[in-house]
This record gives sequence, structure tokens and C-alpha cells, in this order.
Amino acid sequence: MNLRRTKAVARKEFLHILRDPRSLVMALALPLLMILLFGYALTLDVDRIPCVTYDSDQSPESRELIARFQGSRYFHILGAASSYQAIEDKIDKDECMLGIVISQNYARDLHLGRKPQLQLLFDGSDSNTASIALGYANMIVQNAAVEIRGRAQNRMGRNLPGFPVETRLRVWYNSQLKSKNYIVPGLIALILMIIGALLTSLTLAREWEMGTMEQVLSTPLRPAEIALGKMSAYFTLGVVDMVLTIIVGVGVFQVPQRGSYIFLVLTGCLFLFGALFWGILISALSRSQLIAYQVAMLTSFLPAFLLSGFVFAIENMPPVPVQVVTYLFPTRYYVTILKGIFLRGVGIDVLYREVLFLAAYAVVVFMIAVKRLKQKVA
Repeated sequence: MNLRRTKAVARKEFLHILRDPRSLVMALALPLLMILLFGYALTLDVDRIPCVTYDSDQSPESRELIARFQGSRYFHILGAASSYQAIEDKIDKDECMLGIVISQNYARDLHLGRKPQLQLLFDGSDSNTASIALGYANMIVQNAAVEIRGRAQNRMGRNLPGFPVETRLRVWYNSQLKSKNYIVPGLIALILMIIGALLTSLTLAREWEMGTMEQVLSTPLRPAEIALGKMSAYFTLGVVDMVLTIIVGVGVFQVPQRGSYIFLVLTGCLFLFGALFWGILISALSRSQLIAYQVAMLTSFLPAFLLSGFVFAIENMPPVPVQVVTYLFPTRYYVTILKGIFLRGVGIDVLYREVLFLAAYAVVVFMIAVKRLKQKVA
């Protein structure tokens, strides 16, 4: 392989990028648009859940419980209902998601050490949100019951049965449980995969459609020099996109970055290397820009969005065949690396398996792309 010829191909691609300012602006603006759009619009936070109350007890203890729901950022009390039917009507009209029904003897049962009756009526249309909201509501109810019963014990001078253990929760790495801290690092992998695959998937296909590929093949250029030269130009553009997304994630969305920036950039370059050569392989397999674009989107966006753990936990997917298939996509490993660097602050000593897979993936895709280019030359 001749370095001079490789640099010549890279220079040709750089000039092509600079002569097409619309594509250049799109390549730089699209990552910013995607991270801002996804970062603000795609959220898994469950807060300000609209709910109504039906208090049959009308005691200071029941009003204290309602006040705890009002003071929580997870719930928004719309008002009081006069009956079960009123709660049902509001849920049917999608005016509220939760109905809190307090039994008539709620305070008396608490003071006597009995189990008070409390009913939570959820709209389960969105099962994920309802499950999370149920956890929040149970926590508020249990904490209120423990405190009220504790005050009753102090007044009576004796212990009441129930709640012998006090549970204290401590959340590591994302103590505020903000979904943006979980989503934005994964967005970097999603954007780099899409941009990397799309940028290079059209290069060779465009050459074939314009009729210039025959001229390129008539030169002394070797397939590896063509692949590396074309990749080099778009690699520079991809690195700029990566830096922009990291700056937006840390600066705009205030995502904690606890790891090494050097390790973050190096792993990003390794992942980008594989993504760009995947695009070149797609371009080598197709002589049509339309087909190359469609295949690039199908093999980059969908796996990166659905099968990488970016939004949906891989552990909750069916073990066979979905979880098995996820091991074939590099985005799964890079998302793990990003979340490890950003949230946990870990390095190569913990993430070496993922780094090795990205390196192996990049080498294998490069070799297959070069082999395919040799077949085109033949």
C-alpha cells in the first residue's frame, strides 16, 4: 500500500466535500439537530403524574398523606373527587392517570397497628409509566405510614406491630434518576453510527452513477488505498461531529462526565472507524445511491436504536433470538462504553472486552470491504 496514493484519494474526497457546501452543512448540522431533538423530546422521566383524591376519612392523617403526594415532584394533584364514579370518569376522559382512594378508617387503623385500607386506581394504558408511578406512590404511602405510626408509638409509650425494618435507598451513578443522563450518552453512539454509515455509503455508489469509478479503477490505486483514502476524509468530519455531540451533551444537557476524555475520544474514533468502513462496504456492494442509502439506514439506525440498549434494556428482551442478535452489532458495545465513561467513570480495565470487540469489528469490516473492492476491480 502506497501512502502517497492514499493521501491523493483522501485529498480528492476532501475537495468533493468542500465543493458541496449543502452536504457539508447537513453533515455538521444533522448531529446537532438529532441530539437536541432526541435529548429534549425523548425522555423516560415519570413526573407530575395527574391524579385525583377521594378522601373518605377526612382526618389529619389522610390530609397529611395527600399533602405528601402534593409535595412530590412525581405527582400533580388536580383536585378531590366525590366518588369512585368521578375518578372513573376522569380516567376515561384521560384527564388523570391515578386515583387515590383513602378508606374511612385510615387514621384509626394506623394508630391501632392495623393495616389501613388504601386504594390506588391506575390507568394502565401505558404500562411502563403506570409501573414506575406505582413504585413512587407505594414509597410515599409507606413512608407516611411509618412516620404516623412512629408518632403514635411515642404518644402511647409502646411499640405497635408492623414496619420493623426501615429501608434507606441509595442510587449510584445517576442519583437524581434523570433519563437524560441515560439517554444522551447513547445518543452519541446512535448519531455516529448513522452519520458514519451514511457518509461513506454513498461515495462509491456515487462514483459508479457518475461514471468516474472506471477512471479510478484504471489508475494504479489498490483497493485498500481507495478504502482508506475515502474513509480518511469522512473520518475527519465524523470526529468533528463526535466532538460537537460531546460538547452539547456535557454543556447543554449537563450530563456528568466522570471518566477520561482521552479514553472517550479514542473509543469514539475506534467505533467511527468501523462505522465508516461499514458504509464503504455497503457502497461497494451496491452501485445505486438509493439502494446504498436504504441499506445504510436499515443496518445502522434500526439496530442502533432498538438493539443497542440505548433506550430499551437488552436484559428485558427475549433471550433467543433477540439478545443473541444484539451481540452482532457494534453499537451495543459502544453504548456500554459511553455509559461506563460518562456515568460510572470507569476505564479500559473494566471496558476492555467492549474495546476489543470494536477493534475486531473494524478490522473485519475493513478486510471484507477491501476484498469486495478487489472483486469490483476484477
